[in-house]
Amino acid sequence: MMTTQSQLARLQSNGIQLGVKELLQYRQFANLLDLSPRRTPQARLAGSYLTKHKGRGMEFDEARHYQPGDDIRAIDWRVTARTGKTHTKVYREERERPVFVLCDMSGSMQFGTQLLLKSVQAAHLTSLISWAAAQRGDKVGALIYSDTLHSECKPLSRKRAVLSICHELMRCQNSVELDAVHKAKPAEQMSTNLEQALGRLRRLAKPGSLVYLISDFIQLDERALQHLLQISRHCEVSALAITDPLEQELPSISRLQPVNVTNGQQQQTWLLGDRKLASHYTRSQQARWAQVESHLKQCKTPLSFIDAGVPLTDQFERLRRLSQWTR
Repeated sequence: MMTTQSQLARLQSNGIQLGVKELLQYRQFANLLDLSPRRTPQARLAGSYLTKHKGRGMEFDEARHYQPGDDIRAIDWRVTARTGKTHTKVYREERERPVFVLCDMSGSMQFGTQLLLKSVQAAHLTSLISWAAAQRGDKVGALIYSDTLHSECKPLSRKRAVLSICHELMRCQNSVELDAVHKAKPAEQMSTNLEQALGRLRRLAKPGSLVYLISDFIQLDERALQHLLQISRHCEVSALAITDPLEQELPSISRLQPVNVTNGQQQQTWLLGDRKLASHYTRSQQARWAQVESHLKQCKTPLSFIDAGVPLTDQFERLRRLSQWTR
């Protein structure tokens, strides 16, 4: 069993701030993600994904009877000679499918108890998705936000897109840590939240995009869901919830021990080792996630979970082995 320090060394991370090496290393793990579209791309730009639309393209679809207005250069002379009737070739149209990532680095994401802050794991996941998209030839863009910063990376192709996203991830996360060391901005200046980020995403994500939402979804309210519903009508959306082990269940200890906990504004005392309290806590967390999953399902957005207490590559390797075993 690897210790936390050895895991952090392997990730080239301190678990709190972001560095170049820890984000660039995910380039070699890009094959862990399958970004194949689950539904027909809708973008009107030429690209590398075959659609059900028939039109100009490189992939032959069928030969049909010639119709007035068809390009005579597309006549299939072999079929015409064999049948005695003029036939024309029809090709499968190719369309582009940009990939867009919304990465939440707000206050609730600045939390971690075992390995990484949730925001750092979110950045690692954003990097992995970006490298996987670039490897497939997709354009990739991102919207990254904290309580005090908001950054938009327009979809670009290849390596420069990912490098731009990694730069903004580091700038956003490390500025949060800088604010904590010095003095956080007043609450009235903290304007960016999930609802506002999704509102911006509606403008940035073009129809046909593959969209990943990376967050803990604590700020998922009715207005945020309204934006998400509009996005999901034209894009393929997946939600990736970043969780910390402490948010799933309380630590199991042999004797009662009071601990003080705070969310930065309110403070409570919990009694660890109390089975009744631990059971109530676990049920409340399960109920919250069940509600989140239900709301996202109404927006046609599947939900998956990523643990901030386990290296990202270990989780995807485990899922890949499981999928191979269950085939």
